Amino acid sequence: MFTGLVREIGIVKGIRPAGGVTRLDLDAPWTAARVALGDSVALNGICLTVTAVQGRSFSVEAVGETRRLTTLGQWRSGRKVHLEPALRVGDALDGHLMQGHVDGLGKVQHLKRSGGGLALTIAASPEQRQFLTPKGSVAIDGVSLTVDEGPFATGFTVNLIPHTLTQTLFAHLRNGDLVNLEMDVLVKAARSGDFSGLPAVDRNKAQSSPAGRGLTMDQLLAKGFSRPRSRK
Repeated sequence: MFTGLVREIGIVKGIRPAGGVTRLDLDAPWTAARVALGDSVALNGICLTVTAVQGRSFSVEAVGETRRLTTLGQWRSGRKVHLEPALRVGDALDGHLMQGHVDGLGKVQHLKRSGGGLALTIAASPEQRQFLTPKGSVAIDGVSLTVDEGPFATGFTVNLIPHTLTQTLFAHLRNGDLVNLEMDVLVKAARSGDFSGLPAVDRNKAQSSPAGRGLTMDQLLAKGFSRPRSRK
């Protein structure tokens, strides 16, 4: 899991095929000093596994599906990317919870600079827009941002403060650029979950009589919930 806070801007030093996958070597001294073999790192919002660490550099590998669904297939040596190592127990949750699973691509539709900030409008597909919530969260190239008010006819807008522009690569965006989008996992869970088969709970009956409760353990288990583990 990640929070969408950029910890370092890394530089892609090499991209090459490696046994059916694509290996990327990155120059990123801060991140390289904090990750180990097998750890997860988000590169522009893409969760990838560390396969090597050497000095100020580390390597990751991407499968064909990742290259197809994200901007990674367009990357070349010298490209700068947002980096965030995976969360550890005790880390602050300053952005919003992200999985590093990109939902698809968005396209920069409009850029409006004002007072040192930037209003960034992204065109997104209907499948992506259904998970937008006014003043909710969205990840663009791995950065946690707040969605403006709708309506979301073709896309959405986020406002970037000067600090965000100095800590990310957004100041270099141009109209037509593609970006990785990950919609808020909590909104996706709420709007995609199939709860239609669960009976409604009558709170009055549930409070007055145990027999009046509308949900049973068998019904919850049938919907994929796990049985509580014993604490013995």
